[in-house]
Amino acid sequence: MTAPILRRLSELHALTGRWQAEGARIAVVPTMGALHAGHLALVSAAKAGADRVIVTIFVNPRQFDNPDDLAKYPRTEGSDAEKLAPLGVDAVYVPDPDQIYPEGFATTVSVAGVSEGLCGAHRPGHFDGVATVVSKLLLQTRAGCAFFGEKDYQQLMVVRRLVRDLDLPVEIVGCPTVREADGLALSSRNQRLSPAARARAPALFAALDAAAGAIGGGAAVAAALEEARGAILAGGFAAVEYLELRSAATLAPLAAADAPARLLAAAYLDGVRLIDNVPVPPAGG
Repeated sequence: MTAPILRRLSELHALTGRWQAEGARIAVVPTMGALHAGHLALVSAAKAGADRVIVTIFVNPRQFDNPDDLAKYPRTEGSDAEKLAPLGVDAVYVPDPDQIYPEGFATTVSVAGVSEGLCGAHRPGHFDGVATVVSKLLLQTRAGCAFFGEKDYQQLMVVRRLVRDLDLPVEIVGCPTVREADGLALSSRNQRLSPAARARAPALFAALDAAAGAIGGGAAVAAALEEARGAILAGGFAAVEYLELRSAATLAPLAAADAPARLLAAAYLDGVRLIDNVPVPPAGG
C-alpha cells in the first residue's frame, strides 16, 4: 500500500484528527530522507508500537553548519516512497519549507548540557536546529511516540531531554544501530563515499568495538582511546574529530567505565564526516 504524501499541515491535521477521534496511538519516525535499512527498522518498530505511523521527510537547513554539506545531502523522495510502500506506513509527511519555517519564524529551541561537546562542539548551532525541527514535527504530527536510531546517540539524548523539559506527551524510543555485514553503521552519508573509501570505512567501528571491549575488560581508558585513534587513522581515515568515553545516561565525560558508558567518535574519510558509537559495559562487569 502506498501511503499518501502530505505537504501541508492542514492535510496532516485533517488525517491525524480523524485518527485521534478513533483513539489511535500515533507514532512518528522523523527523517531527512535518503532512506536505508536503518530507517526502515525504525518504521518496523513504530508499526509494532502504535496504531498509526507517520514518516516525515524534511531536510532541515537549520541543522547544517556547512552550506556545502546541505547542498550535497541526497534527496530521493521517489525511491523513499517505494521503500516505505511495503511497510504499511499510514502517511508520509514531506512538508513544504513554509510549513516548518513560515515567514517571520523567530523561535529556536536550545537544549543545554547533553548538546555540549562531541558533535555539538564541532557543529555550531546543529543541535539547536535539531531540537527546533523535532519540536515542530512532534507537535505537528500529534504523535504519542517517536522513534530515533542510536547511531546518532547525542541527538537521541537531546531529543529525550527536550521532551522531558517541555513536558511533551511523547514517548521517545531509541532503536539499536543497524549495520552492514562488515560493521559500518548505516547512514545516508555513506552514499558519498567512493568505492575505495567505502572499503576502508569499517575501520571506524572495528576500532570502537575493540576499544569498548578493552575498556570493559579493565584497560586504562586513555590508552584504549589512543590505540583506537591510531587504528582509525591507520585504517585510512584522514582525521579523527573526536573520540571520547561518555556516560550513557547523561553524556558526561568519563575517565573510567565505572557506570554504563558510550564510546563515541567522529572521523573524516574521503571528505565525508562519519559518526558512530558503541556501548561500553562497566569495567569488570
